[in-house]
Amino acid sequence: MNIDSIKNGLVIDHIHAGGAMRLYNLLGLDELDCTVAIIKNAQSGKLGRKDIIKIDTVTDIDLDVLGYVDPGITVNVIRGGELVEKKQLSLPERLENVLRCRNPRCITSVEPGLKQVFLLSDRKSETYRCIYCEAKAEK
Repeated sequence: MNIDSIKNGLVIDHIHAGGAMRLYNLLGLDELDCTVAIIKNAQSGKLGRKDIIKIDTVTDIDLDVLGYVDPGITVNVIRGGELVEKKQLSLPERLENVLRCRNPRCITSVEPGLKQVFLLSDRKSETYRCIYCEAKAEK
């Protein structure tokens, strides 16, 4: 299979196989007015199999969402058909409005306009906790 290269845009690479559709939905890529290609189960020397998302425009995407869902992802910025920047992602220290606190007694349950903020409490186990009630986030 041959997928054309892009002139200006983003390539989200090294997504664990099967994860591209989740990222597509979380990032709201369906709302973009450009071509978005999803390549599933591509062969990878690093992962065995991987997914790739190609976006045919340079746009702002939430790198924290990408780092949270799959910290091994790389984001390549393409301009004029050339790679101009390669971003290696990791688990973000802070997540805003990515997760929702499931604690019914948390202040975010009664104050709907309040930001949902979680901090990384344990990098090894990838554990996030609500800053208001310290409830553990469900992945």
